[in-house]
Amino acid sequence: METVEQLVSFQHVHVQLNGGAPWGFTLKGGLEHGEPLIITKIEEGGKAAQCKKLRVGDELVNINGSALYGSRQEALILIKGSYRVLKIHDNNFNNHFIQVQ
Repeated sequence: METVEQLVSFQHVHVQLNGGAPWGFTLKGGLEHGEPLIITKIEEGGKAAQCKKLRVGDELVNINGSALYGSRQEALILIKGSYRVLKIHDNNFNNHFIQVQ
């Protein structure tokens, strides 16, 4: 009998977006919702899409050098306070499926 196992790995990604808002991505989750802060949408042609490093499903962990502790409100304040440059550190999650015999 064959089974399929899912392996999850992640890598830390450092991104700098320039030019000011709008930054071109949408967030979901946070402590208020019992979920990590996740990028749920990247606007086509926006600054986040142009950098080609951010992906839907990435978890935000740091904005402009400030570690995030899970609050969506905290993240939005930091993002809105970014005038010309937004520096993001996030985790790209990769799912790999393998067949085991």
